[in-house]
Amino acid sequence: MAHNESKPSGGRFTVRMIAENSIIAALYVVLTLLVPALSFGPIQCRFSEALVLLCFWRPDITIGLTIGCLISNGIGAALGVNFAIDMVFGTLATLLSCLLISFFSKRLFIAWIWPVLFNAVIVGTELYLLGVMGDLTLWQNILYVGIGETIAMAAGYALWVILAHMKFFNTVFHPTRHQDVKW
Repeated sequence: MAHNESKPSGGRFTVRMIAENSIIAALYVVLTLLVPALSFGPIQCRFSEALVLLCFWRPDITIGLTIGCLISNGIGAALGVNFAIDMVFGTLATLLSCLLISFFSKRLFIAWIWPVLFNAVIVGTELYLLGVMGDLTLWQNILYVGIGETIAMAAGYALWVILAHMKFFNTVFHPTRHQDVKW
């Protein structure tokens, strides 16, 4: 397939884009469920969230990441390590992060701040309202979730900086924007 086939043509998604988003969704789920204690705990350090930085190069990947987060949160709720309400609010945090990374981030270094902000505020507030972290204040909940997300995003940032400099990056990920990335 030609390089430009990963771009929507006339608002349509290609078979390749659907397949790539499916792979990204599955990868998000697998990475989340590998270490459920980190992915669903009070200090959530979901390394799968590092995948959201792919939206910097490919906005269409937002779909796969959002679906992957929704599925992960649903499985977590079914296993009893997560709350069903997180299917809505945790997924919303990931969706908003992906959209802002895709359309409002000109530098990758700034892009990783969006997931930290949205997850800290949305998921931190959710955990507080559910009383998950005991006697902690709202701000302490937000801080703990923010710390976990910062760790995951810093690791993701370092990973993507390295991968984006490798020859195979354009061949594998087919970036539609930021080919000459500003770090």
